[in-house]
Amino acid sequence: MEILFICTGNTCRSIISEAIFNSKASNGWHASSAGSNPNKAVNQRAIELLIKKAIPVKGLHSKSWNDLPVVPQIVITLCSSAAGESCPAYLGNALRAHWGVDDPSIVQGTEEEIDEAFEAAYELMNQRIESFIELLSKDYSLSDPNFIERLKRIGIDD
Repeated sequence: MEILFICTGNTCRSIISEAIFNSKASNGWHASSAGSNPNKAVNQRAIELLIKKAIPVKGLHSKSWNDLPVVPQIVITLCSSAAGESCPAYLGNALRAHWGVDDPSIVQGTEEEIDEAFEAAYELMNQRIESFIELLSKDYSLSDPNFIERLKRIGIDD
C-alpha cells in the first residue's frame, strides 16, 4: 500500500511524516512525500531531528507530486495550503485526509523555541502516524466508510 504525505514545499512536515511512517510501517506499506511547489532542499532542522530520533534519512529529498513513481492509495495533506489545492488528476481515486500540522520551519525566536516547535510537530505527526498504522492493521477495506471516517478523524483527535 502506498501512502503520500503532501505539503506545499515538501521540505519539513511531509518529509518528517514520510520518514516516521517508513520507520514504523509493516512490510507492504510504504510512504513517500511530495509538494505542489517543492523547494530545492529539505529543511536541515528536520533532518537533524530525524537523526536525533534514530530515524533513517537516506534518500529523503524534496520532490513534486508530478514526479511520483507510483500512484498512492491514500493521500494525507499536512498544511492548509496543500489541503485546498487540487491534486493532480492521476491521484484519481486515492483516499484523502487532512491532518493539519503547524509549520515549525516558520517559527521565529530563540534556537530553543525553534527546536521546541520542531519537537512539537514531530510528536504530533508521530502520534498520528502510530494511530494510522494501528488503523491500517485492522481488517478494513479502503472503501469501508468506517475506515475513511477514522482516517480523517486522526487529524482531528489529538
